[in-house]
Amino acid sequence: MAVQDIMPTWVGATAKQIARGVRRGDVSATQVVADHLDHIAAVDTDLAAFRTVRGGEAITEAEKVDEQEDLANLPLAGVPVAVKENTPVAGLPTWNGSAAARTGVAEADHEVVRRLRGAGAVILGVTRMPELGLWGSTDDETAVTRNPWDAGRTPGGSSGGSAAAVAAGLVPIAHGNDGLGSIRIPAACCGLVGLKPGRGVVPYQLGADDWFGLAEHGVLATTVADAAVGFAVLAGRRPEKLVPPQRLRVGVSLRSPVRGVHPDQPNRDAVAAAARLLAGAGHDTVPADPVYPTSLGLKGMATWFAAAAADARAAGLDRRGLQRRSRRHVALGEWAQRRGYVREADRTAWRERSIGFFTDHSVDLLLTPALASTPPEADDWSDRSWRANMVANIRYAPYAAPWNIAGLPALAVPVGRRPDGLPLAVQLVGPPGSVRPVVGLRRRAGQRRGEQQVDRVVGEEA
Repeated sequence: MAVQDIMPTWVGATAKQIARGVRRGDVSATQVVADHLDHIAAVDTDLAAFRTVRGGEAITEAEKVDEQEDLANLPLAGVPVAVKENTPVAGLPTWNGSAAARTGVAEADHEVVRRLRGAGAVILGVTRMPELGLWGSTDDETAVTRNPWDAGRTPGGSSGGSAAAVAAGLVPIAHGNDGLGSIRIPAACCGLVGLKPGRGVVPYQLGADDWFGLAEHGVLATTVADAAVGFAVLAGRRPEKLVPPQRLRVGVSLRSPVRGVHPDQPNRDAVAAAARLLAGAGHDTVPADPVYPTSLGLKGMATWFAAAAADARAAGLDRRGLQRRSRRHVALGEWAQRRGYVREADRTAWRERSIGFFTDHSVDLLLTPALASTPPEADDWSDRSWRANMVANIRYAPYAAPWNIAGLPALAVPVGRRPDGLPLAVQLVGPPGSVRPVVGLRRRAGQRRGEQQVDRVVGEEA
């Protein structure tokens, strides 16, 4: 059944459906973009997912896509895409989460934006994030970004605007980046697929030094197939048909990386449900707990602080103009660097230990909770203290950060809902080079269960 037979507009169609429709001539890129711009105008005033919408420019770019003769070679032909606001888009300021952190108008697209355009995508605008990408909720003095599932809850951070935009159907797929969970946490909050592909797979090139190598570009989408296409484009690869992997051995762990923080019952149930899905799809699941040293958390936080300080320094920002939570973070980062607490040798040691985990336990992948508890309320967190933000972030989202320090591929995927109706999610982590098994594994499990990733997604082809 064609999407246009079900829905009056192309809002709610997947990226693959849209690209296929544009390539076949079923719809123009211009019409698809116009539909999504109308939806943004109707919805985003309350949601606050976008910082800037490129209305006229986006229509002009869609018209250029329609004029191309090689649409067959464009995997994202006419697909509306949002870009996180810390990634340069030609002609726009790079906001970095607040007016105080904003840098000048970009003269050229970042490489990942160039790749998206080269694949036929149309950039509708840039999405909101917390200041300097530091926090697990998205707001500043101008707006609070809200979760489409429950406007009283945050969509997470730092790619919170991108997650809210995809979950609300403002775009079918969005760009994000992930320094300590900033794609997977919002994906989990908003019932999306969120992929961090692993260190060195996609060019990063942001800020001072890519958060000491912790940060990566990735995608947020409603389906695994869309996430796979978006990843291929960002990685400069040709999209391939998803092929479920052969029988895998999956380690299952509820152990929290943060002492004293544990998953609540709904998140424990989500892991159990995912393990049953995988077993039903023919894979082996076994208990396997990583050992998270106490020093990992301390050194990880020191690196987080220092990354903020390095980015602020590289951008020439006056620390006094930043939010008070960010000022404290930057000051601690400067202190940590002076004391020698941020060392590449420590990060390398954890990476080697993490890779060794898969060998030592004879597992191909690791399954964990994506979150420990329900997402925090959507509120003016930027007005609250550094301590309040730190406690809230660590309590609800402790599971993502270790895998940035290790630089390993990781995927957040939705698995049912909480009793209050918010989405539940799990995280899959693999050794270097395991993006295809991670993504293919989720697709096979989803096929076995026969459920849709998000209620509005219909008729997707592989």
